[in-house]
Amino acid sequence: MHTLHMGSSMVSRNLFILHLTVIVWGFTGILGNLISISATHLVWYRVLIAFMSLAIYFFCKRQSFAVSRKDFINFFLTGGLVGLHWVLFFESINVSTVSVTLVCISSITLFTAIIEPLFYKRRTSKMEVLVGLFIIIGIYLIFKFESQYISGIILGLLAALAAALFGTINSKLIKKNGATIISFYEMLGAWVWISIFMAASGGFGHDGMTLLGNDLLYLLLLGTVCTSGAYVAAVSVMKEISPFRVALASNMEPIYGILLAWLFFGQKEVMSIGFYAGAIIILTAVFIYPIVRLQVEKRKLNNRFTSH
Repeated sequence: MHTLHMGSSMVSRNLFILHLTVIVWGFTGILGNLISISATHLVWYRVLIAFMSLAIYFFCKRQSFAVSRKDFINFFLTGGLVGLHWVLFFESINVSTVSVTLVCISSITLFTAIIEPLFYKRRTSKMEVLVGLFIIIGIYLIFKFESQYISGIILGLLAALAAALFGTINSKLIKKNGATIISFYEMLGAWVWISIFMAASGGFGHDGMTLLGNDLLYLLLLGTVCTSGAYVAAVSVMKEISPFRVALASNMEPIYGILLAWLFFGQKEVMSIGFYAGAIIILTAVFIYPIVRLQVEKRKLNNRFTSH
């Protein structure tokens, strides 16, 4: 009985940590809006801080981060997609609002439903197509009623596409490597690719690199707490919590983010009824999908057992 109680309290503690982590992820958009520098420079600083904090983490843990050449190349190239995702994400916030960007980011589910079968050479699920259709209806409503934010919506959708790509790639990489190792090298890759872009476009000599006011504090929070710290916390709770429950909690990110945006920016984040109708359709589809998928998988498993 004591062991059962201990196990239950451990799960409860990890669920609390998980939801705290998702709130921290939702806070990313707020910090992006508060930092005065451009999206590219912001991500350059962010991934550099995240990479350095993960290097300190490995040093303190006295943990090896050696990988094969093939794995390093895979991580390094995938890091380019991670960097692209964040540049698009923060640029979307700059030209629209936190709420618009976060709802567009929810379309990761739609893009993953299209991309994943290509990577794993399997047929597209009818259920995933149906969820995708609901997300398209939601996006259409947002486009229709928030036409002044078309640039931000397009950038947000492209950010979601980049996230779906590196998320699908990471689902393969995670089978052979630890999440912290992957994150460490992908942060390095993101930083190098963005540095190459900035060197080619003259970004290093740009006044946009100059940090003003509280920029340094916000960047430190973004790079440590919201990036490397949140990532390590999310991985650690999976020892006690199923991937399904983690995925379900992660779907709260846009909701937490929108609520935080209202709290911090007030009237600027108030949208039309059409926006909220579209947002509700998208978030409902994203929420219901893992629940329905779990029920379908359970039914298939039960049918398999009863047929034998």
